[in-house]
Amino acid sequence: NFTPKLFFSPGRINLIGEHVDYNDGYVMPAAIDKGVWFAIAANGTNMANFFSADLLESYTIDLDKVAKNDGWRNYVLGVLHIFHQEKYAIKGFDCAFGGDLPVGAGLSSSAAVEGGLIFALNNIFNIGMDRVKMALLAQKAEHSYAGVNCGIMDMFASLNSKKDHVTLLDCNTLMYEYFPLQLNEYAIMLINTKVSHSLASGEYNKRRKSCEEGLAILKQQNSSYTTFRNIPSKDVEMYKALLDPETYKRCLFVTQEIERTKQAAKYLQQNNLIGFGKLMFECHDGLSKLYDVSCPESDFLVEEAKKHASIIGSRQMGGGFGGCTINIIEKEKVAGTVKTITAAYQQKFNLAPDVYEMATSNGTYEIIL
Repeated sequence: NFTPKLFFSPGRINLIGEHVDYNDGYVMPAAIDKGVWFAIAANGTNMANFFSADLLESYTIDLDKVAKNDGWRNYVLGVLHIFHQEKYAIKGFDCAFGGDLPVGAGLSSSAAVEGGLIFALNNIFNIGMDRVKMALLAQKAEHSYAGVNCGIMDMFASLNSKKDHVTLLDCNTLMYEYFPLQLNEYAIMLINTKVSHSLASGEYNKRRKSCEEGLAILKQQNSSYTTFRNIPSKDVEMYKALLDPETYKRCLFVTQEIERTKQAAKYLQQNNLIGFGKLMFECHDGLSKLYDVSCPESDFLVEEAKKHASIIGSRQMGGGFGGCTINIIEKEKVAGTVKTITAAYQQKFNLAPDVYEMATSNGTYEIIL
């Protein structure tokens, strides 16, 4: 049966819990209604034919000769490589894909492509994987071919989210819990700095290495310090002298962010969005001053947000060095507030930022026509 099937794989936002998914922390993502669509069908050969509708580029590969390439190809080739490594039997297929995720906005287009392709192949070849396994494979695919040593959050959120909820994900055990996101009179708006960033530039992997080195030193001080989640941030301050200044800042941020994310879940249970928003501002402060992954453009947008009572929380979201800020804004004031902030930004940086309102979505699914 070579009839194509259709699938949707969403991008994601992360409300809080930044840069802790690779540090055994907790994160709080939600899938969004923007993402990547796939049309895919078995073709009865040993060849995989890909067509990127966004770039109008085609690529064909023999499934027995999968090797690294460049650009978007590495995301799909990484998936084929992992299927081969894990001995999942797939045959040739035709796959066209494209989406509406803004490029460089930090909404995890790569995870949507990898997770979506895994979900689709799992479906058409009846492999029987569960969604957690799919997320783990998507992460491996990104590690192996895209060369980004990412955490699990992006893939997990894209595959496992629930509409109108955020997911509190424990990145250590992969246990997760849904919390209702009751925005009521508020909206989630992203403001895109239009400053592009490339994780492969090595900054991301440098942060990761710094955290690993810091954790190794802290573990020697106390047998209960098995992961960052077992280390209170005040204890990192206590052992400041043992860490070089940069490593200290990285470890302090991670432990504080894990504490903030746990508190954020409590606030959502209490429907306390004001408290939640304050934690977002604190998170940005840490990203900017301790983890050093912000940039003048993101800092400016968050500082501008603080001037408006209608914005109860704002921070840079995603890998860093640009991308979007995520903002919780009173619905009635969105138009005026956003207009003021974007005008100020344009005046300062001579760049017109893009603005998107976010709606949540279920995780990756088949579209039945």
